Amino acid sequence: MTSVDKPTTAPPTPDQEARTDKAVTEAALFEAFGGVRGMVETVLPGLLFVTIYTINKDLHSSAIAALAVSLVLVAVRLVRRDTVKHAFSGVFGVAFGVVFAMMTGNAKDFYLPGMLYTLGLGLAYIVTTLAGVPLIGLILGPVFKENLSWRTRNPGRKKAYAKASWAWGLILLAKCAILFPLYWWADTAQLGWVLVALKIPPFLLAVYLTWVFLAKAPPPIDVFAEMEAEERAEKEREAAAQGGPEA
Repeated sequence: MTSVDKPTTAPPTPDQEARTDKAVTEAALFEAFGGVRGMVETVLPGLLFVTIYTINKDLHSSAIAALAVSLVLVAVRLVRRDTVKHAFSGVFGVAFGVVFAMMTGNAKDFYLPGMLYTLGLGLAYIVTTLAGVPLIGLILGPVFKENLSWRTRNPGRKKAYAKASWAWGLILLAKCAILFPLYWWADTAQLGWVLVALKIPPFLLAVYLTWVFLAKAPPPIDVFAEMEAEERAEKEREAAAQGGPEA
C-alpha cells in the first residue's frame, strides 16, 4: 500500500471540538451533582416527611420515615458499589433535621438545618468569588482534572467559574428569601411543600447556567496528563543518561 492509499484521519473541525468540549462539560456536571438519581435522593426524604406529616400530623413517624428512606438509599448504593457521597450527604442532612426537630418538639425545625446550610452555601459562593477563588471552581476543578490550574493559567475559565458561582450564590439566596419568611409565618405542611417544590427547579437552573458559562469557556488544562507526561519525559532522560555513549 502506497502512502496515497493509506487512510488518513482528518483533524477535528472547530465545531467538532466545541461539541466535544460541551459533551465533556455536561458529563462532568452530571457526575459532580449526582444526576437524576442524586436529585431523587435529595427530594425523597423531605417529600416523605411532609406527606406523612400532612396526613397524620405526627412528628415522630414522619421523621423516622424520612431517616429510614435515607438509610435505604445509602444501602442501595453500597450494595451496587456506587458513589455514596450524595446519599450520605442526604442522610446527614435528614439526621440533623430529625435530631433538631425532636429536641425542640417543633416539626418545622426538621427543615431548619437544611435551610441554614443553603444560606451558608449561598454566602460561600458569593464570598469565595469576591475573594478570587470561586467555590464552583474548587468543586469542579478535580472533576475536570484541572485542579486549581484555572486560577493562574486559564483566566477565561476562571471568569466562567466566577459567573457560575455568582449564579449559584444568587439563586440559593433567592431561595432562602422565600423559605425563611415561610418558616416564621407558614405551618409545617405549607413550608414542607414549598421546600419540596423548590428543591429541583433552582438546582436545575444553576446547573444549566454553569453548563452555559463553562461551555463557552476555554477547555480545562489537564494537569494530571501534564504530570504523567513529565514523569515519562523524566524516565526517558534517566534512561538516556544511563545508556550514554561508551568511552
